[in-house]
Amino acid sequence: MAISIKEGSKAPSIALLDTDRKMRELKEFNKGNVVLAFYPGAFTSVCTKEMCTLRDSLAKMNSLNASVVAVSVNDPFSNKAFAEKNGLSFPLLSDYNREVVRKYGIALDDFAGMKGYTAAKRSVFIIDKTGTIRYRWVSDDPGKEPDYVEIEKRLTETK
Repeated sequence: MAISIKEGSKAPSIALLDTDRKMRELKEFNKGNVVLAFYPGAFTSVCTKEMCTLRDSLAKMNSLNASVVAVSVNDPFSNKAFAEKNGLSFPLLSDYNREVVRKYGIALDDFAGMKGYTAAKRSVFIIDKTGTIRYRWVSDDPGKEPDYVEIEKRLTETK
């Protein structure tokens, strides 16, 4: 059974490959707040819209002392093509073995009716520089986008 990560708890560590197959750890992004966004699948319509919305709000996020890191179960090659096609300049990390989605309790089993295929539930966590989760949003509906205004509001509160 997956554990549920709650606000106020320590964020589980992450060590995943980026689009260049370089191992990246969550702690390297913790100079301020980290907006950790999990998405179910590259090149799907809602994921594309969400990642492009985050891309378009990077200047605002940076002004709030936050960086964006996105995670999917896609392989690094697919994530790289997705980033290039959509001009995504923040790191896209590959949880192809599904360890991190299970650590965070956001595994979406049998995604899109595909028995045995596990994706990430669309989720956003704000993690402060001490590694504490300050905001948690998880959707069981892969078609639902996060509340971007709420994310900015929470970043303002944790700045």
